[in-house]
Amino acid sequence: MTDTPTVYRPEALVADDIDAYLDTHQHKSMLRFITCGSVDDGKSTLIGRLLYDSKMIFEDQLAALENDSKVSGTQGDAIDFALLVDGLAAEREQGITIDVAYRFFATEKRKFIVADTPGHEQYTRNMATGASTADLAVILIDARKGVLTQTRRHSYLAHLLGIRHIVLAVNKMDLIGYDQAQYDAIVADYTAFANSIGIEEFTAVPISGLAGDNIASKSSDTPWYDGPTLIEHLETVEISVDARQQGAFRMPVQWVNRPNLDFRGFAGQIASGTVKPGDKVRILPSGKTATIGRIVTFDGDLDQAVAGQSVTLTFNEEVDCSHGDVIAAADNPSGTADQFETSIVWMDEAPLLPGRAYVMKLGTQTVSATVATPKYQVNVNTMEQMAAKSLELNSIGVAEITTDRRIAFEPYNDSMNGGRDLGGFILVDKLTNATVAAGMINFALRRSQNVHWQNVDITREAHAAQKNQRPRLLWFTGLSGSGKSTIANLVEKRLHAEGKHSFLLDGDNVRHGLNKDLGFTDTDRVENIRRISEVAKLMTDAGLIVLTAFISPFRAERKIARDLMADGEFFEIHVDTPLSVAEERDVKGLYKKARSGELQNFTGIDSPYEAPENPEIHIDTTAMSADEAAEMIVDHILGNGAAQ
Repeated sequence: MTDTPTVYRPEALVADDIDAYLDTHQHKSMLRFITCGSVDDGKSTLIGRLLYDSKMIFEDQLAALENDSKVSGTQGDAIDFALLVDGLAAEREQGITIDVAYRFFATEKRKFIVADTPGHEQYTRNMATGASTADLAVILIDARKGVLTQTRRHSYLAHLLGIRHIVLAVNKMDLIGYDQAQYDAIVADYTAFANSIGIEEFTAVPISGLAGDNIASKSSDTPWYDGPTLIEHLETVEISVDARQQGAFRMPVQWVNRPNLDFRGFAGQIASGTVKPGDKVRILPSGKTATIGRIVTFDGDLDQAVAGQSVTLTFNEEVDCSHGDVIAAADNPSGTADQFETSIVWMDEAPLLPGRAYVMKLGTQTVSATVATPKYQVNVNTMEQMAAKSLELNSIGVAEITTDRRIAFEPYNDSMNGGRDLGGFILVDKLTNATVAAGMINFALRRSQNVHWQNVDITREAHAAQKNQRPRLLWFTGLSGSGKSTIANLVEKRLHAEGKHSFLLDGDNVRHGLNKDLGFTDTDRVENIRRISEVAKLMTDAGLIVLTAFISPFRAERKIARDLMADGEFFEIHVDTPLSVAEERDVKGLYKKARSGELQNFTGIDSPYEAPENPEIHIDTTAMSADEAAEMIVDHILGNGAAQ
């Protein structure tokens, strides 16, 4: 049993002096923490108990809770505190947590936002979402079961995501008779595991979320425990914003505020450090310097701003600074690079395709990024680093990422200098806009610091003018046997006859040299098109009209090629032939081999073809001959400015 808890009772202060209550509440620090662990360890019950003991439940909510406990509860006639958090119908029916539930509560000393994260392995991505903004993690363990797989998984993820304050809450002590020996064995077991993954220290507390033991007050049933209650620890632990204020100044620019010609400010939330008028700052990634003029807020100018505050900064000089840039201390700026080693938590049902370009969002920066084949995948049960060609849903791995331009960054673990804001990122699928992964920058690759753009005097425009034409990329796509290569060859013959400078890259031909090391898996197909896109871009830089004849089955990779070109210079040409017709032709005998199982990953048979949705040119090969198609394409191209 527990002693009578000493809890925060805001209603008395509210009744006496609402202004005093609001002022007191406004100046409290805020701790964000998560509860995690295996299924049925009691996470939701613990949070419900915290809300109940801190008097953060209204009378009507308490009445509803009592009624719901009788209908959906698991504690008989007693209150089921878990129902305060488990809001989804599926959660209540199964008695588990699926989504991340956020709840607010407060004590006399501090405000809290707690995230209840799911315990099932298939919802690991949800746990990572909740952990990404937390300062502390409460790892729950069922005292009857000890350290389980999900205990290790969530501990590893919490540590990976930069949470340095860990509480080991050994729950359901009432169900083992408050046995100290069993508690000590669990703590020892967890200590060995924690040390193996780099968790140097944690705070262990024996609790019962249902009975309230050692939550808000000491339990008389654990006289052998002399540490703090859970609430006491949460109230006194140092939070990250305090440490970040000691770091170097960084502020990602969220918005350029230009209400009139006389004012130009740069708005954002300070990630770390402090800033004052007169401070020298550096704009990244450009590297230009400026001096802070004013610190503007809705309530007036400030003499100083610190980490966690949202402000608008002005410069004394006219310096180019835009959304996505980072304003940093001039004498201690963030790093900039375009190649990184990263840790990735994959969150999508579809696996990672190495070489595919994704949208990378880091702080306020948005860039295109390509993920290489993973160096390894982590087995969270054994901490073994396993070989991996891809990453599946909920898997964790280490892989190199290349961005299309240099970005400002901090290693994720450098929390003092805003590592979470400038080192944590998400990856978004370019076609579906779905978030597919969350990641952390470990460090910039050394080679990214040694490779720079070299200025050349003969520009792309000069090459094109010399040839008296505008560069073009004619991208022929269609099933095997559709006639892509035949039509592309006829188009180039006509362009050559017109005196145009062109070059044809054919899918089969480049696999004899440039891409001879690639097979036909989805990953190899992605890399095949990535290489061709880059080569085609270089050729158009030389002023050429480039033709490519590739199946290029995936829309995402065709979009990569399009994005490399200027507006109006990319022509997607869909050589549309029904599968039955293409298979009937089968000049190379490939369909026959695919049907018999001799040829794997063949487009149209056991590998998908994503037809263009809005091609610039559509060729129906059942309605026109190859010569007619070529003539139509040339007329279209030359009629759209190919000749200057």
